[in-house]
Amino acid sequence: MNLCNKSLIIGLIAFSVSPLTLHANNALAQNQSISHNVDRMKLIDTKTIPYNQTYKETTIGGLSGITYNPQNNKWLVISDDRSEQNPARFYEAKLNYNNDTFNNVKFTKVHTLKQPDGSTYPNKAQYKEKQTGQVVDAESLRIDPLHNQIMYTSEGDRSLALNPFIRLATTNGNYLTDIPINNTIKMDHHAKKGFRNNLALEGSTFSNNGQTLWTSMEGPLIQDDALPTPESGALSRITQYDRQGNTLSEFAYPLDAVPEKPGKGRPADNGISEMLAINDHEFLTLERASVQSDDGSYKNFVRIYKINTNKGTDIKNKTSLKHANVKPLKKELIANLNHHDIEKVDNIEGMTFGKKLPNGNDSLVLVVDNNFNKTQKTELLAFEVIPEKN
Repeated sequence: MNLCNKSLIIGLIAFSVSPLTLHANNALAQNQSISHNVDRMKLIDTKTIPYNQTYKETTIGGLSGITYNPQNNKWLVISDDRSEQNPARFYEAKLNYNNDTFNNVKFTKVHTLKQPDGSTYPNKAQYKEKQTGQVVDAESLRIDPLHNQIMYTSEGDRSLALNPFIRLATTNGNYLTDIPINNTIKMDHHAKKGFRNNLALEGSTFSNNGQTLWTSMEGPLIQDDALPTPESGALSRITQYDRQGNTLSEFAYPLDAVPEKPGKGRPADNGISEMLAINDHEFLTLERASVQSDDGSYKNFVRIYKINTNKGTDIKNKTSLKHANVKPLKKELIANLNHHDIEKVDNIEGMTFGKKLPNGNDSLVLVVDNNFNKTQKTELLAFEVIPEKN
């Protein structure tokens, strides 16, 4: 969210594979490995979901992540509700759009996310009372291309001494296992290292062959850099893990400066709210800035960039980027959403490739998190992906 506001054994079985199984998974990965071609984006249409719309006794809001499975035309959308409105959850949905129009969004199922013991996640008050389990702040959701399961991330909460996590679950939300995170991003007890509150594991994506996964930190680690300002950008991190949680590579990502000055004494920020694999070395990143004006209203700035991880310094062994000699990743602007014909650019948090359009081009769908705030929108935006010319 921005400033505007069953067992472990089953999981281990999923990742403890024999050579034969690994060979089968590699073959599956080769069959499902899909590379995309991205040069620019063209807005198709948007679809707004009414404020406080309900589905099966849950409030639809806080939608922070979206993912699509081309094998069965299934869409999943996750809410970052910390079990305050309803238990932490994600939805299955059907999205109907074409080259010209976004016709409708239909929610078809809701799944409650479960903890390792099978219970629902507590909210903050429940956690403080019982001091058991974890409060989940679910931000990114991906369908696993190799197994019938999902991955989701949580930002953690320094005030509750809870680190971010990457978690695998069944397609109905039951816990499978955790993928250990890099120690560099974990909090200490002196506020001198690790993630900043509400600026942690905001983005994730599987590699195109499904063998590895990537995460993006929304903002810089405490030991790496200061926060972005209207005068200066900052360095964040994107990290590649294998399926056992080993860090394979890591890169410094150059966040833009905050695009506009806030009102006097008002907050402003900028960070990565999602990332998405294009091929084995190129990714899309979604940068979203939020700036508060003198009257208390917020303006959002959203840009989508393309990055190439073959052209940056691997920083996986660097515990701090301060005074480090590193070459950050280079960014190529793919879309500035504030320059598109969008009525109001709101708190865009999720991004996924969608179905192929009738003309053969890819589609890209974004989702807006309304923070359960009636002054904001719950919205989906569909784009046509214009490929590079050969």
